[in-house]
Amino acid sequence: MSPAPLKVALVGYGYVGKTFHAPLIAATPGLELHTVVSSDATKVRADFPDVPVVAADLIRALADPAIDLVVIATPDALHAPQAHAALDAGKHVVIDKPFTVTLEEARAVTAHAEKTGLLLSVFQNRRWDSDFLTLQALIDRGHLGQVVQYESHFDRFRPLVRDRWREKPGAGVLLDLGPHLIDQALVLFGMPQAVYADIAVQKDGGVAGDYFHLLLRYPRLRVLLHASQMTQATNLRMAVHGTGGSFIKSGLDAQEAHLKAGMKPGAPGYGEDPRPGVLIQLEDDEPVSTAVQPLPADYRAYYAGIRDAITAGAPNPVSPQEALRVMEVIDAAQRSAEQRREIAL
Repeated sequence: MSPAPLKVALVGYGYVGKTFHAPLIAATPGLELHTVVSSDATKVRADFPDVPVVAADLIRALADPAIDLVVIATPDALHAPQAHAALDAGKHVVIDKPFTVTLEEARAVTAHAEKTGLLLSVFQNRRWDSDFLTLQALIDRGHLGQVVQYESHFDRFRPLVRDRWREKPGAGVLLDLGPHLIDQALVLFGMPQAVYADIAVQKDGGVAGDYFHLLLRYPRLRVLLHASQMTQATNLRMAVHGTGGSFIKSGLDAQEAHLKAGMKPGAPGYGEDPRPGVLIQLEDDEPVSTAVQPLPADYRAYYAGIRDAITAGAPNPVSPQEALRVMEVIDAAQRSAEQRREIAL
């Protein structure tokens, strides 16, 4: 007989909660979307008519003894206080990136989770991007040799300032997209020796940083992480160069577009990227290009890992210690941009 599924309360049903967390939770065996905390019950019930909606009352949801796991998908400033409240209520916690707004908040939440013995994890779903999985496989198989330069982009063209919390003071693309790019780099290469950052507001009327360029320095390797909302040529995703070859990939992982279009995780074609990357290697001193078909990907792997960590003691798919390292790099990048100098780690 299969064990009862873990009952999940999703806090927040904005873009991230609706597009990512709710469908992924609902489609992961062993998890049940039990409650949604949202002020917009109509929107939730249009997607999940049988799931109870608690109208923006986290305390009421936390009082429900049936709930095992709380997923926090609210604006960044609420992450830390809501995580503390959930841990106090004896619930396991998943927080959407960024972990918190500041490194100090992240350390406090981590210490709280360690004291309670409850699971705490940060939703770094882009470890399960098709392009990233493909790159990992190429590196593991030795096709690139020793990587000496890694360039990773999340560029978009959104020139108009929108009335949303992500474009208010204290937010911006470093906290929005930076955690993805930084986490992927740290998974591949570990912590750098130092960070240099350039952060800017490039939109007319903008007040939050909509551009960043980070240089992560390693003994030989250089990691370049870049995001812009004023880039019309948004196609480059990554360019990775090593002693054995180079890998170039254009176009973002398809899962976000699939989820926005209403495709169910696991449906035929879900997570498949039809745009191959290119592996360039020397043969007889001449560059030879080979198309590399991206590996299939599925963000449900993250939630399956959460399920197994809670029910079977499996490793946390994204530990708070890993999430803290991302916050350390973000903190160093913010100080670097303010002081206009490299910050050692």
